[in-house]
Amino acid sequence: MLKNYFKTAWRNLWKNKFYSLLNILGLAIGMAVCIVIILFVNYERNFDAIHKKNIYRLNEVQKPEGMVAPQKVALAMYPMGPSLQQEFAEIVNFTRVNQWGKASFLVNGVRHIMPSTFLVDSTFLQLFDFELLKGNRSTVFEKPNSLVLTQKTAAKIFGKEEALGKTITTYGRDTTNFTVTGVLVDIPENSHIHFDALFSMNTYVGPQQMQNWGGNWLTTYLEIAPNADIESLEKRFPAFLKRHMEEQQAKGYELFLQPLRDVHAGSTEITHDYINYQKFNSKYTLIFFAIALVVLVIASINFVNLTTARSTARAKEIGVRKSTGAKRGQLYLQFIGESVLLCFIAVILACGMVKLMLLYVNHISLRAIAFPLLHDPSLILYLLLGTLCLGLLAGLYPAAYLSAFKPTVVLKGTVTGGKNKAFFRNILVVAQFTCAIVLITATLLAIKQLRFMQKKDVGFTRDQMVTVTLDNNAYRVYESLKQELLTSSLIKGVTANQQKLGNNLHQTSVKFHGDRGAKELVTSQIVVDPDFLTVYQIPLLAGRNFSPDRPGDDARTYIINETLAKELLKEECNQSFASLIGKRFGFNGLDSGSTIIGIAKDFNFNSLHHKIETLCLYNRKDFGYNELSIKINGERASEALAYIQSVWKRISPDSDFEYQFLDDHFTELYKTDQTTSEIVGILAVLAILISCMGLLGLATFVAEQRIKEIGIRKVLGASVQSLVQLLSKDFLKLVLIAILIAVPIAWLGMNKWLEDFAYRIDIEWWIFVVAGILAISIAMLTISFRAIKSALANPVKSLRTE
Repeated sequence: MLKNYFKTAWRNLWKNKFYSLLNILGLAIGMAVCIVIILFVNYERNFDAIHKKNIYRLNEVQKPEGMVAPQKVALAMYPMGPSLQQEFAEIVNFTRVNQWGKASFLVNGVRHIMPSTFLVDSTFLQLFDFELLKGNRSTVFEKPNSLVLTQKTAAKIFGKEEALGKTITTYGRDTTNFTVTGVLVDIPENSHIHFDALFSMNTYVGPQQMQNWGGNWLTTYLEIAPNADIESLEKRFPAFLKRHMEEQQAKGYELFLQPLRDVHAGSTEITHDYINYQKFNSKYTLIFFAIALVVLVIASINFVNLTTARSTARAKEIGVRKSTGAKRGQLYLQFIGESVLLCFIAVILACGMVKLMLLYVNHISLRAIAFPLLHDPSLILYLLLGTLCLGLLAGLYPAAYLSAFKPTVVLKGTVTGGKNKAFFRNILVVAQFTCAIVLITATLLAIKQLRFMQKKDVGFTRDQMVTVTLDNNAYRVYESLKQELLTSSLIKGVTANQQKLGNNLHQTSVKFHGDRGAKELVTSQIVVDPDFLTVYQIPLLAGRNFSPDRPGDDARTYIINETLAKELLKEECNQSFASLIGKRFGFNGLDSGSTIIGIAKDFNFNSLHHKIETLCLYNRKDFGYNELSIKINGERASEALAYIQSVWKRISPDSDFEYQFLDDHFTELYKTDQTTSEIVGILAVLAILISCMGLLGLATFVAEQRIKEIGIRKVLGASVQSLVQLLSKDFLKLVLIAILIAVPIAWLGMNKWLEDFAYRIDIEWWIFVVAGILAISIAMLTISFRAIKSALANPVKSLRTE
């Protein structure tokens, strides 16, 4: 019997090739999208899955006076880890990690570079389960000057030689010798802690740091007892802070715990998150999954619509089967079988599509998502079960509808599609296009928001600004580099700063002496060269700029932004910015003799996800610069870059020349948003494509049903245009209804998404008009293709079939 069901199902699919192709393609695209997104979601959810202990990251909420708003940071103070372990029985162990960045070093006189390195506690591998190939897990970081390499880094440096016990010497920062004490298996891509090498923190950090309550410069992880009450533990943290800090200082901090598995995708609101490889937003994974399901549902709707629409074509087959003794249950199984068969054909095609789609998804998301179909039996099982379930669900309604035909009616040839059935199909078409239009609108708004962020005036010039990393060697000859570069017409300006614009800047405690006494607060800060404001074209609202001709400007003067100026003037009596010039201001404890000399206009030193915070700029050459900023002649960019490199190699030959255009850095800040908009855009295109495939099938069916009517109308003189309008108008009404439903849904959804941006676009009415016109144009193009073909057909052929 099953063999007969299969034969009948196959014959029906083969007989109706066009409709079968539409169904298979639609389902295959829907399945492929769903599989890719599930793989993406699974990849994201499995970040840090290799670590089996109950690990939490210790974070702070910093809310000292002077901040625009409290901010969550992924930083902690050096003494917190050991103090928490000592005072709370629930805390089993701790480790601390500090991002050390790119490291240059020498091995046997040959220079090497490690792009990503960390300083870590001796307990690092006691908490984290990174696989250690060589070395003793308990002691690799016990002694100062210890170094652990990844397998790839060890092979790159030492080749086939044994790395364990070898010595390397750091270069550029200092000349410290480190001994390789361990080699790790390469770090998996889906680990938020991603590095090439780990250095023992006790090489540089001594016991004196245990008194440094207030200095936030590293990340702390805690191993907590499995059955501990986290909420109860966090409630005892305020008392802990008061025991170790002055009461007023302790009020400026809160501590909270974040599960390790939430760090990668659950840290959107957390700033100074320096150790978070491929940081993402968990909201987006849910959005992708929901959209993927919508695309699959749209494909399933096509199957339901086309199957029920063509019910009259199979009515006599059903009547004959029933009259020869077939039960309704048997017919039900027959039609369910056809649905399942079609789904299994579609999933084979979908697997090929997945391979192609992953190439694109991995490219835009910088992931390494795999589809190990032949190497993972569980994946094959899930695919088979998923396909079976989809076949059953998609075939449920058509099977029930078709198997319910009465033989006495259908054999007389009086069966029709029925108004109720047509109404149900119309609802499904409206649902399809509603989803597609919402996705089109979302894509247009996401693109508009991204362009807004990329083009918005951030208060300083980014155009043709080249930034070059300064190591210790290059910093020592900075003045020579600057003067030599400025001798060329290719260079319009040169300056330096300690931190890159676009990142979270470091914060510090400061003291301001106003007319109403001293005021302490916390502000972001940046060390700059005297020409920083000039080169970046940041205007002054009051006061003056730093001047190299004034020796005092090197240590005792500050320029503040207008947000900080407003904060300082809150308790002053209606005074202007100019009144702040000359007032005492500086680092808490080092403010004697230091003054404010200027008020700079606000500029967005962070990404546009964040509001402008308070900021002070100061010129302390002894604090050092980490980055060179060079404004070049944009019309001769290639020549300018070549010139900069030649000067660099001549004056600082031992330093690596690594440059980046500042515009490119700011583009990287919005990489997650860019990835999201591109993926949603692709899903929108696929949703509209599948919807149009269904529309084409329905239009073809309607044209076949009305073939005699079209023939008679042509004989009576109807034009091609009037016939196209006749066949198209009902479908056009459905698309218009879909637009009306989609607009409020899209507005609500995108308004919610835009709330995550401190600076955002307004949702303008024309976006919905464009989305609607696109939907109508694509739908009409699809329908018109079939309508014109029917209208141009010879009426003689359609009328002589009787």
